[in-house]
Amino acid sequence: MDTDRIVGSAKEYAGRAESAIGDVAGDAKTQASGKAREAAGTVQNLYGQAKDAVRDATDTAAGYAKEAYENSGETFRDGSKAIAQKVQDNPLGALLVAGGIGFALALLMSRPARRPPSRWRYYG
Repeated sequence: MDTDRIVGSAKEYAGRAESAIGDVAGDAKTQASGKAREAAGTVQNLYGQAKDAVRDATDTAAGYAKEAYENSGETFRDGSKAIAQKVQDNPLGALLVAGGIGFALALLMSRPARRPPSRWRYYG
């Protein structure tokens, strides 16, 4: 829990008490001061809650990243085994897929570069 949340809550309750005292005493200045302190406490409490939420989200993201990093080798090995099994089960299909990918890459790489359209057009 963030200290801003604690301090903000304390200010909020102190402001409520001061506002109530101003109501009972009929003092508008004390009542306004209490409302202002209550509002400041509410804002500080919300700021502390936002900081806590960001801290929690950061910790969660770091945990996910660490877990993904630790399991990446295992995932790669599992994927490699699965691909090897598919190739062994259907070698002709794997050959056709690899050939299709190679053909598509060759088409993309041998294509001439596109020229941007000319800026000036002359109409005669």
